[in-house]
Amino acid sequence: MKELRFVDVGEGITEGHIKKWLVKDGDMVKEDQTILQIETDKAVVDMPAPLTGKIKIAAQENTTVKVGDLLAYIGEGPSEGAGAQQAGKAAAEQTAPKAQEAHAATEEILATPAVRKLARDLGMDIKGLHGTGPHGRILENDVRTASGPAQKKAAIQKFSELKEEQHGEEITRVPMSQTRKAIARNMELSWTIPRAVHMDKLNATKLFGIVQREKAKLAELGIKLTFLPFIIKATVDALKEFPHFNASYDHEKLEIIVKRYYNIGIAVEAPDGLKVVVMKNADKKGIAEIAAELGRLGEKARNLTITLDEMSDSTFTITNIGSLGGGYLSVPMINYPEVAILGIHSIRDEAVVENNEIKAAKVLPFSLAFDHRVVDGAEAVAFGNALIKYLEDPDLLEIVG
Repeated sequence: MKELRFVDVGEGITEGHIKKWLVKDGDMVKEDQTILQIETDKAVVDMPAPLTGKIKIAAQENTTVKVGDLLAYIGEGPSEGAGAQQAGKAAAEQTAPKAQEAHAATEEILATPAVRKLARDLGMDIKGLHGTGPHGRILENDVRTASGPAQKKAAIQKFSELKEEQHGEEITRVPMSQTRKAIARNMELSWTIPRAVHMDKLNATKLFGIVQREKAKLAELGIKLTFLPFIIKATVDALKEFPHFNASYDHEKLEIIVKRYYNIGIAVEAPDGLKVVVMKNADKKGIAEIAAELGRLGEKARNLTITLDEMSDSTFTITNIGSLGGGYLSVPMINYPEVAILGIHSIRDEAVVENNEIKAAKVLPFSLAFDHRVVDGAEAVAFGNALIKYLEDPDLLEIVG
């Protein structure tokens, strides 16, 4: 008999959601047979059987498991000894809180009713306070002194819960999906980066013409050509000129980790939330190859078959806000632990001045959010100018790769 546990699949993943068992309880399974699908922060992971034998399922579908949690037994089933140990452990876990409560009940807390009410109003647990009065009596000043940010946060939480109870059925709590949880965690990490944003726009008239001219040819090969492959190539060329943007920051050692490979993350809207697929070695690919791979990765993200490897090891990210059909400029969130992210917006017709003449042009706005610990505003402007140089004159791009 062997235990099957949720192993560490890397990429900092600590928990997963059991999406589907592909076998039934009591089935015979073969070694390396895929028996379970677990949805993690980034993708759906297939779990294979480690050996041949009968399976006893321990964790049910639509439940959340953490790394190390028991998923199933494979063999003849758990031994009596293991069962007894688990039963004993469970009994101990159930008994321990009761014992703690009984012990806490015997401890006398000295405080007047007015002081107790003040603590309740502030959302504080009076049992955790240190009393400065006679025999450890908790005074009003003890409560007010201890009422810091944590206590105020607790008071706000309690107030919110009371309001939620009052509104009853008018409020619905919606559990977050694994992807939404991952997005939330990544946004919290991103917010730790001291950022600044450089915004500019470029004349994309020549680029627009090239895309319109070439997309019919690639369509015959089953490849959809957009502006994004050209933007990726221009970004790689700009990163080569300004390598500190293709980097990450080591907070502990106070070092900039410069990458000499160019894996470009592309933000994609999937049914379960935003995902970042990764164009590996973008500097070695041509426009047609990038366009084809963008189509493949986007489709896999949308049908939820994208793999962890296809969403990992990015060095710089591009988010195409323009593809959503709105917005002139925005402040994109940096994909931690990267140094910067490029936001691309909708191409629109605008009047521009060339050689003292007003002309109609295709204008592309962009925004560059960057880690101000690693690069300064002057470097961001220079990076933006490099993008403008390559995209306003696409002949400068290394099209073939």
